[in-house]
Amino acid sequence: MNWDDDSIVEAAETDARIVGASAEGDDQAVEAALRPKDLSEFVGQEKVRQQLDLVLKAARQRGATADHVLLSGAPGLGKTTLSMIIAAEMNAPIRITSGPAIQHAGDLAAILSSLQEGEILFLDEIHRMSRPAEEMLYMAMEDFRVDVIVGKGPGATAIPLELPPFTLVGATTRAGLLPPPLRDRFGFTAHMEFYDPSELQRVIHRSAGLLDVEIDPHGAAEIAGRSRGTPRIANRLLRRVRDYAQVKADGVITREVSEAALSVYEVDSRGLDRLDRAVLEALLKLFGGGPVGLSTLAVAVGEERETVEEVAEPFLVREGLLARTPRGRVATPAAWNHLGLVPPQAAGPAATPSGQQGLFGA
Repeated sequence: MNWDDDSIVEAAETDARIVGASAEGDDQAVEAALRPKDLSEFVGQEKVRQQLDLVLKAARQRGATADHVLLSGAPGLGKTTLSMIIAAEMNAPIRITSGPAIQHAGDLAAILSSLQEGEILFLDEIHRMSRPAEEMLYMAMEDFRVDVIVGKGPGATAIPLELPPFTLVGATTRAGLLPPPLRDRFGFTAHMEFYDPSELQRVIHRSAGLLDVEIDPHGAAEIAGRSRGTPRIANRLLRRVRDYAQVKADGVITREVSEAALSVYEVDSRGLDRLDRAVLEALLKLFGGGPVGLSTLAVAVGEERETVEEVAEPFLVREGLLARTPRGRVATPAAWNHLGLVPPQAAGPAATPSGQQGLFGA
């Protein structure tokens, strides 16, 4: 990776598209209303749900705090929701903070020293925490104790501070950036997978009920198929389709209404939006399917390099529409089919992969 973590996060935070997986502003308030309150309501992630249920039930039977939990996976898959469910299942309060907010060991010490016994501390984007705070967290997780340094230089003194037992729930979109000593201190780790369309349909039907929206199975299936395997995106698309149904139709979400609404918002049948299609069209029409360098592709699209690399490409690669190779970005046959274009190789034996005539006509 050529870009540091801060650049990656900055690019992700600017992903305000309708199919973006980040939640900002009004999205956060609506998400809070749609979140399931316990594990029985949580849709999808069956293995994680079963394993977590055992961990929490065993802790309740022992009358002890639950083991520390690490949740990893792409944005929008339910990590924050699961942290709140853990607190509800353990009948404990929850404290929510994030890695970027803890830049000094003193910041973490202040949070830890104010925790109640059994409280859940949810630390989002834990991989972005500063190194001094991270090292303090090792002792807090293992021994429920931190050493507070008072003074500077040779006269500095370490004062041990005992902490009440608590459960740390860490969430990360980049588990590979966590140092092994921190990962090893979590008693339970879980990776959140992308959702199947059938699971997303269940999410959509549940959310439609909470929003008091009438939706038929075909309408839900159409929205689910364009939601990129992410419940957060599914709920956002549902709200936009609801608006269209209210203004342009009779308020009922059918397949036809979903198709018309998502066409207005430029989300196609595979969940690609304007930026995704712009990247593919530049790759196919301007560069004959590649290979082409990332910087050249970004200039052709009129976007920053990190926007193309961290916002558009991951989904295109996951969908099998684009490949990253040592020579550059290359379109797959599925990309040509999706845009209804004919690959240069199919246009005639004299065509090269770039779509240009060979130097000697061969």
